[in-house]
Amino acid sequence: MKNFLVLTTGGTIASMEGENGLIPAMGAEDLLSYIPDIGKLCTVDTMEVCNIDSTNMDIGYWRMLAGAIRENYEDYDGFLICHGTDTLAYTASALSYMIQNTEKPVILTGAQKPISFESTDALMNLRDSFQYMMEEDTRGVQVMFGGRAIAGTRAKKINTLSYQAFSSINFPEIAVIRNERVIRYVCTPKPEGEVLFDTRMNPNIFLLKLTPGSSPEILKEIYKQYDGIILEGFGVGGVPDRLFETLKACQNAYPEGQKILVLATQVMSEGSHVSVYEVGKRMEGEMPYLEAKDMNLEAVFAKVAWILGKKPSSWQEIEELFYSNVNFDILGI
Repeated sequence: MKNFLVLTTGGTIASMEGENGLIPAMGAEDLLSYIPDIGKLCTVDTMEVCNIDSTNMDIGYWRMLAGAIRENYEDYDGFLICHGTDTLAYTASALSYMIQNTEKPVILTGAQKPISFESTDALMNLRDSFQYMMEEDTRGVQVMFGGRAIAGTRAKKINTLSYQAFSSINFPEIAVIRNERVIRYVCTPKPEGEVLFDTRMNPNIFLLKLTPGSSPEILKEIYKQYDGIILEGFGVGGVPDRLFETLKACQNAYPEGQKILVLATQVMSEGSHVSVYEVGKRMEGEMPYLEAKDMNLEAVFAKVAWILGKKPSSWQEIEELFYSNVNFDILGI
């Protein structure tokens, strides 16, 4: 029998009704008590990493999760993280960079309704996760939710209430579970070499979502305080005329590599294509920047934090790291 470690963080799946609404209250053993027959498939140990609403998730908790997996890596065949849905995609992306080259599955799941509710989706998600982890070809950081296995860097929460909360953006689902059978669409390659753990991250990043008429003055303040700037523009991407000169001056005012600028799109599907229009094409050679292309916003944030944590010495190194393919995060290169 395979031996798995379940790490709990709180979230809706572990919540109960409080005076002011749902609040995380159940521990790991409480969650597993709802699926007592799981012991017929595998052996399970538990660890409570934290017990929070996932709105409060941050880099400190990411490090705790990665550290717990590193400390127990040799003792288990896989790891299941129970997580709140609101920031689950961010955590899945972050762990994709913190834990690389793993032969073992690191699966994140949760629920849209607490496990104690009669209409909960938690039981299905937990059972599906264990079944999926039992498969020999399941490896790496993935999300299992609503019968879908999604690469950790491709998951996005698209529904606030529906049970099909997550979708795989700009990339196929890794697998689905239908009638208790795993149907695999994407093969995750076996890693070459040993698992790599790296929890160095700098999350000092600002996301600026452009709106018609955005003021250039905000850029000056952002550059003073943040090391990474993600500019979420319109359509295929580009910088409005009123922002161009200020953005150029701000980005070029700092030594090469000190500030990382990423151009992304507000459109969820099909990615950015900055050079299609003049408002994007004109940036070439005017300032150093990266383009998100088909990456999820959650993955862009986590990857920039990961790159900043490495303290790269040149813009070339930043580009090489950003455009490297980690857990299927970027393909449109």
